[in-house]
Amino acid sequence: MAPIKLSILDQSIVRQGCTAAEAVAETIATAQLADKLGYHRFWVSEHHNSTFIAGSTPEVLMVKLADATRHIRIGSGGIMLPNHSTLKVAENFRMLETLFPGRIDLGMGRAPGGDRITAHLLNPSNDFAEEKYLQQLEHLQHFFRDSAATQHGPIIAVPQCSTIPMQWILSSSGGSSEIAARFGLGLAVAKFINGFVQPDVVDVYRKKFEPSQQFPEPHAIMSISVLCGETEEKAAAMRKHLDYILLQFEKGNFHNIAAPDDIPSYTFSSFELDRIKHNSGRVISGTPDDVKEQITRLLNDFGIDELIVSTMAADANDRKRSFELLASTFNLKERD
Repeated sequence: MAPIKLSILDQSIVRQGCTAAEAVAETIATAQLADKLGYHRFWVSEHHNSTFIAGSTPEVLMVKLADATRHIRIGSGGIMLPNHSTLKVAENFRMLETLFPGRIDLGMGRAPGGDRITAHLLNPSNDFAEEKYLQQLEHLQHFFRDSAATQHGPIIAVPQCSTIPMQWILSSSGGSSEIAARFGLGLAVAKFINGFVQPDVVDVYRKKFEPSQQFPEPHAIMSISVLCGETEEKAAAMRKHLDYILLQFEKGNFHNIAAPDDIPSYTFSSFELDRIKHNSGRVISGTPDDVKEQITRLLNDFGIDELIVSTMAADANDRKRSFELLASTFNLKERD
C-alpha cells in the first residue's frame, strides 16, 4: 500500500456549557491545526434539528475554512443531496471552486441528516425515493459540465468554472458504492456510521466502476471515529464518553446530553453494554501504537490508503492532542 493519508471529519459539537459559536470557532481552529500538521482533507458535516451539533451548512462553513487555511483540501462530509435544490448545490460548489480552485471536495449522501420532518421542511418536494437521488446526481454532472438544458434553452450553473469540485459518494452500504461506481465518482466508506461494513463494499465499487473525467480509476477512502490518548487510561476515558454519546444518538437524544463531568461515573446497563459492543466497529481507540496497528490493519483489509477520522471528545485539549498524536504516529509532514 501507499503511505497512509489522514484526513478529518468535523461536526462542530457543542459541548455542555459552550455555545454554538464556540463550537464553530473550534472547527476553524481544528482546520488550521490539520493544515499545519499535514492532514490531507478537512470535511464538515450537515446535521439538522440538533442543539448538540452546530454543523448544519457545510457549504457556508467551507468558505471560512478554506480562507483560513492554505494547503489542505476542504470538503463536505457531506451535503445531504435530497435536502437541496440540485442547481443550488452546483452553484454553491462552483463558487467555492472559483474562490479556492483545486481544493474543494463535494461529498454527498442521501440520508436526511436528522429527522424526516425536518428533511421535509428543508425540501418539501423530497419524497426520499432513490430514483430522485439518482436523478439529482445525473443533473449535477450536467450542471458541472454546462450541458444542462430544457426545451427553452440551456441552464447554466453560475459562476462558470474551468474546474470541478472533487465529488465523493458517502456510503455505509453496498447500494451507495454501486452508485459511486456508476457515476465514476469517489467512494467514502462511512464506517463511523456502520461498523459492520465489509471490504466487499469497496470490491463491488472497484469491479463496477465506470471511469470518468474526474476519476479515471476508482478511488476509495474510509471514515471512522478515532480516539488517541497518550495513556491507556486517557484513551479509555475518551472512549467511555464517545460510547455514551453514541447511545444517546441511538435513543434519538440530540439535545439533552449529560455534562461531561457526570459521564465518568455513569454506569452502563446490561442493555447499553450490548449496544456498545454492537457499535464497537465504528470506533478505534487506544494509545498511539495501538491505534496505528488498528488503523493499518483496517486499511489493509479494505485495500485503501486514506482514513478520515472523526474525534468527539469531552475536552477540547484531549481532542487536539489526539490529532497531534495521530499525525506524529503516521509521520505526517508538517507544513509552514
